[in-house]
Amino acid sequence: MLLATVVAASEAVGATRSRREKVTILADTVAATSTAEVASVVSWLSGVVPQRRLGVGWRALSTMPDPAPAPSLGVADVRSAFDRLAGAGGHGAASARRHVLFGLLSRATEPEQRFLRGLVTGTLRQGALDGVMIPAIARAYGVPENLVRRATMLAGFAGPVAEAAAEAGAIALEAVDLVVGRPVRPMLAASAAGVVDAVGTLADVVVDGKIDGIRIQVHRFQGEVRVFTRTLDDITARVPEVVEAMSALPGGDLVLDGEAVVVGADGRPEPFQVTGARTASRADIGRLRATAPLTTYLFDVLHNGGRSLLDEPLTVRADVLAELAPSLLVPRRVASGPEDATRFFDELVAAGHEGVVVKDPNGTYAAGRRGSQWVKVKPRHTLDLVVLAVERGSGRRRGFLSNIHLGARNPDTGGFTMLGKTFKGMTDEMLRWQSERFAELAVEDDGSVVTLRPEQVVEVAVDGIQRSSRYPGGMTLRFARVVRYRDDKTADEADTVETVRAVSGG
Repeated sequence: MLLATVVAASEAVGATRSRREKVTILADTVAATSTAEVASVVSWLSGVVPQRRLGVGWRALSTMPDPAPAPSLGVADVRSAFDRLAGAGGHGAASARRHVLFGLLSRATEPEQRFLRGLVTGTLRQGALDGVMIPAIARAYGVPENLVRRATMLAGFAGPVAEAAAEAGAIALEAVDLVVGRPVRPMLAASAAGVVDAVGTLADVVVDGKIDGIRIQVHRFQGEVRVFTRTLDDITARVPEVVEAMSALPGGDLVLDGEAVVVGADGRPEPFQVTGARTASRADIGRLRATAPLTTYLFDVLHNGGRSLLDEPLTVRADVLAELAPSLLVPRRVASGPEDATRFFDELVAAGHEGVVVKDPNGTYAAGRRGSQWVKVKPRHTLDLVVLAVERGSGRRRGFLSNIHLGARNPDTGGFTMLGKTFKGMTDEMLRWQSERFAELAVEDDGSVVTLRPEQVVEVAVDGIQRSSRYPGGMTLRFARVVRYRDDKTADEADTVETVRAVSGG
C-alpha cells in the first residue's frame, strides 16, 4: 500500500466530525491493507509509532526538504526507515538518523511530509483514537467489537490486534491474553466529588490511598524485572529501587500495579514534581537515588506464578497481593459504608496523600478502561487539561510565558475544546519552567499569544464549571488555578469535555 492512501484516510477522518463516517473510512482502509502491513497502518492512523522512540525531535523536522512531486513511498518503505531510525546508536548515530530522515522526507509529497512530521512528533490528531479505531477493526474483519477492545487492552496497542484479526479473525483475538513482559493498559479510575458519591449503594468497599507518585506496572519474567509507566514506556533503568524491591519478592513470574514516589524524611510523600524529576531522566541515577530515593507502593496483582488474575474479583487479588508483598501495600481499608470510608479519607489526606480510590470488592481488572469499579476522590475537584496556548506576561511577569489557555479533549473531533485561561497558582519556579517548556512546543507566535502543540497536560483545581457563550464548549472554568504539570500523562489521557460537563452537573 502507498503511504498516500494512509495519508488520504487520515485527512478524510480529520475532515469529518461524524463518528460513523470516521469508522467507515478507517474500516475501508484497514480492509484494503495487506496482513503484512496492517499493524503499521493501524498504528500510524492511531498516532502511534510501533518503534516507540525514533531519536528524532521537533527541531530535526523544523526544516523539510523539497517535497516529491508525486507519491512513491510505500508503507514498507516508511516502516523500514523507522526501524533504521530506532536502531541507530553509538558513534555517528545522529548523522545516520539525519541521513535516513532526509532520504525518507525527500521521497514524500507535501501531504505525506505533514503526516510524517505529525506522526513522529506525536501531534497527529485526526480523530482515529480507540473510540473509532476499535469498531473500525471489528467492521473490517467481521469480528465482535468487544473482542477487539479486550485484545487491544491486553496487547497495549491496536496495530498487533488488527494483524491478528487479519490472520485468523475472532479465534486469534480470543487467544490474546496477558503476557508477562508485555505491558497492558492500566485500569483507570472515574472521578467523584466526594466519598459518599464514590461509595454509592455498595455496602462494603475497598478504599485505597491515592499516592501522588508515578504509576508503575512491574513485570518479572524468569527473574528479570521490567518497569513500565502508564503510557507503557519502559523506565526500568531509571528506577533501580523498584527493581530491587520487586526482585526480592517471593515466587516466580509476576505482574504488579502500583506507584513509585519519593517520601520525605518525615514519612510524608514529596510533591509530585519531586518524584517526576526523579524518574524523568537516566542521568546520574546514583546521585538522584541518594538525594531522592523512591518508595514502591503496590495496589494490585495481575499475574502470579503462571496464573492470570485479570478476571478474578478484587477480593481474590487483594488476598494474593497481601500474602506476596505485605510491606509494600498502599494504605488500604475495607470500609463498611460511606462514614467509615470518609474517616479513612480524612486520615490519608492529613497524612499528605492525594486522596483515595474507592473500589468495588467484586470488580475484575478492566485493563485500559475507566468505569465505576474504581472511583477516585480528592479534597478538591481537579481536572487534567491540555495547554493550547500561552500569553506573554506583563508587569512582574514580563519576560515569562504566563497566562495559559486550557482545553479538554474532545473525542468526537480528535482535538481539544477551549475552556478558559488562568495564571493563578503559578510559582516563580513554575513560571521559569513553563517558559522554557512552552518555547519548545510553540508553533505560532503573534507577539502576544503563543500557540502550542497540544501536548502538555496540566492539573488544575476549579471551584466549578459555569455556562459561557464565549467559549466553543458553552462553558468555562470557575476560579481555575494550577496545581501541577503532569509529565506522566499524555494529551490523550486528558479529561474529556463530557467529564468537565459532568462537574457542572449538566
